Amino acid sequence: MTTEQPISIVTFYRFMTIADPEVLTDWARNRGEELGLKGIFLIAEEGINTTSAGAKTKLETFIHELEDRLGLEQLVTKWSTYDISPFRRWRVRHKKEIVTFQQLDINPNDCVGTYVKPKDWNALIERDDVVLLDTRNDYEYKVGTFEGAIDPDIKTFTEFKDFVREHYDPKQHKHVAMFCTGGIRCEKASGFMLQEGFENVYHLEGGILKYLEEVPEEQSLWNGECFVFDYRVTVDHQLKRGTFDLCYSCGWPISLEDKTHVHFEEGVSCAHCFGSLDEKALKRARARQEQVNLALKRETEHFGKDHQEAKRLDKPNAMHIAKQKELLQEYMAGER
Repeated sequence: MTTEQPISIVTFYRFMTIADPEVLTDWARNRGEELGLKGIFLIAEEGINTTSAGAKTKLETFIHELEDRLGLEQLVTKWSTYDISPFRRWRVRHKKEIVTFQQLDINPNDCVGTYVKPKDWNALIERDDVVLLDTRNDYEYKVGTFEGAIDPDIKTFTEFKDFVREHYDPKQHKHVAMFCTGGIRCEKASGFMLQEGFENVYHLEGGILKYLEEVPEEQSLWNGECFVFDYRVTVDHQLKRGTFDLCYSCGWPISLEDKTHVHFEEGVSCAHCFGSLDEKALKRARARQEQVNLALKRETEHFGKDHQEAKRLDKPNAMHIAKQKELLQEYMAGER
């Protein structure tokens, strides 16, 4: 009897000059499909960026072949596992930027902050003279962040520039540390701050995911869960699927506590978006959710009373998959 192996998930990026991104796009699309991979792979003249899922041996094959094609010695990767694939298909896109910042003169190959290893991060951010910035969006900060981190309260990464210019002064703020999910946003954010005149800019190498992978939980300064851009929605400190879902209407991450709010209605609204739908939209949402509930009830009656909760935790239902697919397209268009 064979035991089904969990799906491996790998995240990596690399800023480098891609001489012919269209050729690399075609190769990555075809090779990923041959290997049965799923996920999103972004390619631009400035580099590559991906979260991919599949059998670990297949992912390793893809990574080794990619390194050979690009002439790289080794890519820095972040690994985790899940019982099922957190993606439905393999998508490869050629874009202007692998993470949208809308300031094309920022090139991490030429100007970037000081990398800080996960093992050295705690000592840095506990210093009194260090300003700690969370470069992620508002919905990500809500789910979890580092102790003492400042929330820029931004909707998209492109807004980070205005936040810095409005609130910080290179002459006053001598040491700035920043972090993001996988490290990629900090590459551009740190370069931007250096161009603005900030002298000492540090960022967490490998991002939150690498920190959670390498730093024992008993030594961790991370509070909460980490938002990820796939069907898991969030991961905990063990990089296992967390407790958050997404609101169907607005895509805001919702916790178990959020679901007890008076304005939460399953499949219809949450406290974040309550009141934003007109009567026709409300009627459609409620009718759709009624069909979802009927389907879940039939499956629960057939498979047992624990099936509905197991399905929520391990196998997102069709409604959530469809909505999360839509949200992923928005996020991975460059807001990661």
